[in-house]
Amino acid sequence: MEDINKELQLLSSTPYTASSSSQALSWPSDSSTIFRSMDHFEGRPSLDLQLSLSSVSSLKPAADCAEALKWQAAEHVRLAAMENAYAERVKELTRREMEIAQSEFMRARYTWERAREEVDKAEKMKAMAIRHIDSNCREITCQSCRQKFRP
Repeated sequence: MEDINKELQLLSSTPYTASSSSQALSWPSDSSTIFRSMDHFEGRPSLDLQLSLSSVSSLKPAADCAEALKWQAAEHVRLAAMENAYAERVKELTRREMEIAQSEFMRARYTWERAREEVDKAEKMKAMAIRHIDSNCREITCQSCRQKFRP
């Protein structure tokens, strides 16, 4: 009782003594009651205290736990959404890189085909030149001259 008086004295704006406690406060049987102390100067309540000794405190951790679980679930959803957005971004970048790679491959294939056509054209020109030289060599009657122009 003395501890309660000290606590109420610390909380109250007016001095609180055991003799004034019977006048200002009543101790009800209910564990959650609002206690009022009367201001001696104006006659109105100056301090409202909500005291509770019931099992509400055991419900609060459950509520806190539920809130923590809700927060954790919301955080998981937020992280999953961020990961999904990141995966979509990586997927889009990969798709663009694939398109660029395919474009470069097609350009390289086109260049290779043009180069192959040029090589074929050069080989045909070489073959025509050899035939032309052979025909010219047949016209040359001298054996030593013919050996000189033969490839």
